[in-house]
Amino acid sequence: MKTIAHFHAFAPQTPGSLPEGWETWTPRPALAPRFSVEAGAGRAGQGALCIACGSPAAFGGWKRRVEGIVGGRIYRFTAYCRARHVPYARHSVAARLDWYDAGGQKARPSDYVLDVGEEGGWTKVETVVPAPDTAQSVGIELSLRWAAGGTVYWDDITLAEEAQARQRLVRAATIYHRPRETKSAAESVQEFCRLLDSDAHKPDIVCLPEGITIIGTGKSYAEVSEPIPGPTTQTLGALAKKRRCYLVAGIFERVDDLIYNTAVLIGREGEVAGTYRKTHLPREEFEAGITPGDSYPVFQTDFGKIGLMICWDVQFPEPARALALQGAEMILLPIWGGSETLAMARAIENHVFLVSSSYDMKTCIIDPTGKILAEANAEHPFALAEIDLDRQIVQPWLGDMRTRTWKERRPDIPMPEAAAR
Repeated sequence: MKTIAHFHAFAPQTPGSLPEGWETWTPRPALAPRFSVEAGAGRAGQGALCIACGSPAAFGGWKRRVEGIVGGRIYRFTAYCRARHVPYARHSVAARLDWYDAGGQKARPSDYVLDVGEEGGWTKVETVVPAPDTAQSVGIELSLRWAAGGTVYWDDITLAEEAQARQRLVRAATIYHRPRETKSAAESVQEFCRLLDSDAHKPDIVCLPEGITIIGTGKSYAEVSEPIPGPTTQTLGALAKKRRCYLVAGIFERVDDLIYNTAVLIGREGEVAGTYRKTHLPREEFEAGITPGDSYPVFQTDFGKIGLMICWDVQFPEPARALALQGAEMILLPIWGGSETLAMARAIENHVFLVSSSYDMKTCIIDPTGKILAEANAEHPFALAEIDLDRQIVQPWLGDMRTRTWKERRPDIPMPEAAAR
């Protein structure tokens, strides 16, 4: 990695001066926050760039141009910020890159930079992106907006050239199959296992449908319910270990007298790596005695973070949004049947990959633009797509929606309760 520019240890300003090479920006003078270099506020106890908002409408930032960019090369931008009295920092505190061609025109829409972790009380923001082919310089903007009484400090700002683009290639797969007239839950599960085991592909993660223990059996939820770990997770675990892949499937979980519609995540070693209990139940399920879940867990795999939803969950925006807010990059959706349009919408609005496995709708793999990458059906029951979780997907005129979505979302406005009717 070759460092192109590194800015830190800012010296306090004399009245009317700015740090060398930096300027301040605001849309209108009436909206200008207070800019300063605060001695002792940096990560190493030296100076830091400071922005303070006095009013709810204040908005502005520090800006700097870096020359010597080579179009097509990969750049890593890193900065550290520390916010004080800023309730919604992801929305109000922003780092942004603007790429310019030789004529000083923007070469593509701006790239927002997202927070990636905490280090010693500072939030680290980082992105790794290819420069546009025509780019010759990049503008760095560090801003604060709409945070009355809030302050942010910026320090350790680095732009470096990477040797090559990052890639996290994941072979995601889904299966379409509907067992009929099976005698037991175990028999239905075995049909799915035989189908997966007979395929020559080597997936990293496979999605099976909702209720694989009840489909085709004619039995009730209570009759097929079982503990986790239990017989079905043991069977799926043996197959996952043999195929060295993650498996996701929907089963009915029993805990004492309660029954949940649950999706299990089985790890590559055959262990139960996670469970999710369906939160949004249709009337047909809760009137049959199913209890809803009450959380949206996200699971760390060896390739990235994933979330699980089940069937009716896709009807509502909250489950997918809750998973994406926690960093899920892929959502696995065991589903009986439902709206493929809504499945595409959940992928688009949260900028995630979505893998569905269904009996009565499309069994497919959807990318963050809503494009179907692969589809399984009765004739071709196994579908696989190789996806790159680090690939930047830029929408014309809008930019990378994976980052823009989260920087421009308004979590500070509470949702109203439904009006009484």
